[in-house]
Amino acid sequence: MNRDALPTLDDIRAAAARIAPYAQLTPVLRSDALDTLAGARLHFKCENLQRSGAFKFRGACNAVWALDDDQAARGVITHSSGNHGNALALAAATRGIAAHVVIPEGAVRAKVEAIERAGGTVHRCAPTQAAREATAAELQRQTGAVFVHPYADTRVMAGQGTLALELLQQVPDIDTLMTPVGGGGLATGVAIAAHALDPTLALFGAEPAGADDAARSLAQGSRVTTVVPDTLCDGLRALVGEHNLEALRAHHVEVITVTDDETVAAMQLLWRELKVLVEVSSATVLAAILKRPERFAGRCVGVVLTGGNIDLAALPW
Repeated sequence: MNRDALPTLDDIRAAAARIAPYAQLTPVLRSDALDTLAGARLHFKCENLQRSGAFKFRGACNAVWALDDDQAARGVITHSSGNHGNALALAAATRGIAAHVVIPEGAVRAKVEAIERAGGTVHRCAPTQAAREATAAELQRQTGAVFVHPYADTRVMAGQGTLALELLQQVPDIDTLMTPVGGGGLATGVAIAAHALDPTLALFGAEPAGADDAARSLAQGSRVTTVVPDTLCDGLRALVGEHNLEALRAHHVEVITVTDDETVAAMQLLWRELKVLVEVSSATVLAAILKRPERFAGRCVGVVLTGGNIDLAALPW
């Protein structure tokens, strides 16, 4: 597999077989109250109940178990705001290899602690993309570890795409799929898998208005890299990757932007109606559906809840 290319359906199916002994088959939940609010049938794929508390375990696990023995012996390294780092550390532990995670200052404490509990070694850096990349590159030079990019690695995208294979088996009559969009690894894998199985599926992404580079890039026709993220959605602050944007465009993914206020309100609805704990980034999908109900009216929608790693100690109650 070319680590810089987009995955194929065969890659995604191989990833599904590779991670099957380790990943959870996550449930799909429904709520009559949320269906009524949306004017659509919503099927929530609960990746907040995945190992590591987020869908990221799928891609990380595939990347770790795709390594040959010589590569694995050197360990793995990444940079992450939390969930990918946690997932990679946990995946590395399933193979008994080292994991190094570069974390920016100001990352959610609960996510950093989860990385350490999983056995990962945390390395701090300044809270900029340039600092993350530079620190990871230097550590890779020192350790010889294999770099696993959070969203631009083919193995990671293929692993994330297994979610779509699973969801379309669980709910075969889905005609629409909605995921959050940050770096684009999940949206890419899901789009490729979904359209390979059913080219008629409508694909949507939800993005914070304060980190709307994917929406701007799709509207402009070229990748926008000047957006400075300003959003509560810490898992969606990354700029969409070049190949990821290519996939979003090729698969006609429509990205809807939502404000943090809209997202927090949607998160509270999910807590109340589904009785599950999801983090704020996950709630962008419901916020987008409620913001643009005319795009989903009467549809059967698969809605991906990406994670549930919340710092409970930071809540104001």
